[in-house]
Amino acid sequence: MAKKGTLKRISGPVVEVKDLDDAKLYDVVRVGEEGLVGEIIKIVGGTSVVQVYEDTNGLKPGEPVENTGQPLSVELGPGILRNIYDGIQRPLKDIEAKSGYFIRRGINVPPLPRDVKWDFKAKVKPGEHVKMGDVLGEVQETELILHKVLSPYEGKILNVKSGKYTVEQEIGEIEVAGKKKDLYMYQKWFVRTPRPYTEKLAPLIPLVTGQRVVDTFFPISKGGTASIPGPFGSGKTVTQQSLAKYSDTEIVVYIGCGERGNEMTEVLTEFPHLKDDKSGKPLMERTVLIANTSNMPVAAREASIYTGVTLAEYYRDMGYNVALMADSTSRWAEALREIGGRLEEMPGEEGYPAYLARRLAEFYERAGRVRTLGSDERYGSISIIGAVSPPGGDISEPVSQNTLRVTKVFLALDASLAQRRHFPAINWLKSYSLYKDSLDEWLRANVSDEFPGMRDKAMELLQKESELQEIVQLVGPDALPDREQVILLVTKMLREDFLQQNAYSDVDAKASFKKQNLMLKSIMTFHDKAMHAVDIGVQLKRIQGVPVTAAIGRMKEISEAELPKFSELIKEIESDFAQVAKK
Repeated sequence: MAKKGTLKRISGPVVEVKDLDDAKLYDVVRVGEEGLVGEIIKIVGGTSVVQVYEDTNGLKPGEPVENTGQPLSVELGPGILRNIYDGIQRPLKDIEAKSGYFIRRGINVPPLPRDVKWDFKAKVKPGEHVKMGDVLGEVQETELILHKVLSPYEGKILNVKSGKYTVEQEIGEIEVAGKKKDLYMYQKWFVRTPRPYTEKLAPLIPLVTGQRVVDTFFPISKGGTASIPGPFGSGKTVTQQSLAKYSDTEIVVYIGCGERGNEMTEVLTEFPHLKDDKSGKPLMERTVLIANTSNMPVAAREASIYTGVTLAEYYRDMGYNVALMADSTSRWAEALREIGGRLEEMPGEEGYPAYLARRLAEFYERAGRVRTLGSDERYGSISIIGAVSPPGGDISEPVSQNTLRVTKVFLALDASLAQRRHFPAINWLKSYSLYKDSLDEWLRANVSDEFPGMRDKAMELLQKESELQEIVQLVGPDALPDREQVILLVTKMLREDFLQQNAYSDVDAKASFKKQNLMLKSIMTFHDKAMHAVDIGVQLKRIQGVPVTAAIGRMKEISEAELPKFSELIKEIESDFAQVAKK
């Protein structure tokens, strides 16, 4: 029997419903004659307060409200990848086919395609005992990703068959605690409940992003958290796109949370044309996009990050490494603030709800590298990189400060660097990473024993350059001693030849750790030889004029296949300074 109530009060996306039978917190309801999707967020006596995920214009008191009795959930199964969803997992392409370019209110389209038959290959046999999270079978979801169908139960397999099925067709049966249950290729999961795992692992493996300023100076671990605050026009979206495209993850979940329509349109048009760096296939083959622009209903924006992170956890449980981009959590927090105001809650700092910090922490806590459920040893990770858009670039505001408390990497975007066409526009003096020390052991074992030491020495030089620039602005560079002028020469190489990358160059857009190590070693070798030359009395002009300086400026054009050329470059540096010392 339908559990119905009656609309009592309407305040934008928040409505009050009286006499709703069997109402529970976070139940999904259908509001009004058109059946708008909503969620119960507060219950006071016999009145249920509902946030509606669709436009509430035209609703009136007295309209019926029906309780589904189920919390807000997503469908997990083949067909997620290559899709573009809104904040509550409604496929926008299917909605367009059904209602045109504008989303019709109350439209109900299943998240996963019901007419597609997937080629299911069973990996278990009748009579086997399986645990929750065990792989029942596999489906080739896209050319790049093998989808593993996971068991939602622990029990004894009664039957399971390979074949072509839709997600709604039964693939087998399982006996759970003496009861027979049907098995399907998809399952439902409540978005506000994190998916379980066996063990959370320490952050000891780096997420290789291909961006030298990140990997070398401010590394992110696999399963780590990072925030990218920056003012308008500083390159948050471009930086996140680069991290999505070049990071060594198998799955990308990109959440456009309350961003401007033109920025989200750019993402939606760019991503399908981006090529996966490893395979040459379209990046969308391993990507899912969640689009919830600033003109879409504000309540769905609040739900969008939970939808995104639940999809990410599902692929993590298959043993994949997932990169989740949230752009931007500031717009998500604004949705919380608006809904809190409609609920007449006591506001906290700058009008944000008092539970803002807790909600942010709960979201970022769902990142991590884990050992998944199941009998076999599978390891997966979710790395969450959230953009923050502080008004006027002021990171002292509550969203930025609460984000910095829970994330371990702070990539400070600088509008002045972006205006100078320095990409990525990450300020190396304001950023930090708390993973750096824990990742040093991996870097020594897999890159070079010298790498952490060279990195620290290079950062000291960049900090010294900042101090020297104040003197240079007063008296000019020629007034500095020779050693300080060498520091300025070397830090210019670090800034222009190492930290700056060309996002549109196939060779320079990304760099492996081996290439980063060799580039840094070339510059630091130049620094050591130049300092030695100053110490033995070589004139500064002769140091500045060594021919190898031009070769260092071209080293970013060396491809991954040509890395042996760096040993020739280092020999050339040593040879040039030997010649200078003789003269």
